[in-house]
Amino acid sequence: MNDQKQEDLKPRRFAPLHSSTAPLQVNKSTPPLKGVVFDVDGTLSALEIPKSVDILDHIHSLPEKEQQIAQEKIQAIERRAMLVQKPQAGLLELMEYLTERGVRKGICTRNFDTPVNHLLTNFMPSQLFDPIITRAFRPPKPDPAGILHIAKNWALDDGGNSLIMVGDSIDDMTAGYRAGAATVLLVNEQNAHLARHEHTDLCITRLDELVSILEEGFVGQVDRSEKNPETKQMATEALQDF
Repeated sequence: MNDQKQEDLKPRRFAPLHSSTAPLQVNKSTPPLKGVVFDVDGTLSALEIPKSVDILDHIHSLPEKEQQIAQEKIQAIERRAMLVQKPQAGLLELMEYLTERGVRKGICTRNFDTPVNHLLTNFMPSQLFDPIITRAFRPPKPDPAGILHIAKNWALDDGGNSLIMVGDSIDDMTAGYRAGAATVLLVNEQNAHLARHEHTDLCITRLDELVSILEEGFVGQVDRSEKNPETKQMATEALQDF
């Protein structure tokens, strides 16, 4: 939907959320941030489900009778992994900050409902995420449909252009990019190469790094007017630990 618009954009920017400066800095080049959409596995939680195989596409390619059996097997694996689910570093600090600043939060994940509810109930019981897009929603990431559904639910008239998508996979970055959202990669040893991907606007190594970034005004690292954007300074610094 917004791929052609994205090509015309300079580095993505949002006005600072700092209450004393934000009203003065909102303009066409630095619009207000309207919300943040989060992935779950590997982003909000440290639970890591292998992503080398597109398991959802594989399941949906099976004969109908086999799909339910395959879904049940995958869900059993995810339920066992859920028992050792841990919150990512800086999770509560970021969520409390977004709540304080009145920034809406949504979830767009390829997981199913139970592990998502487990995470929210055990680690963020006071935080509101709405809407929550899970595996039942079709088509899944990297299609932008889930993010655009969230934008529509929030009555935004610019698709995902006033949103940030935070994730840890190429599916997250591509879905955000295609929806028109700015993208933030939570970088780790396995996904560090994505810092150089054209769909990645910014890299962080822990979630609460976003607090100061949003407070002072989000500025992406990628100039999308370039045909071959280079990795910018923050991506380089994020990769030094891996």
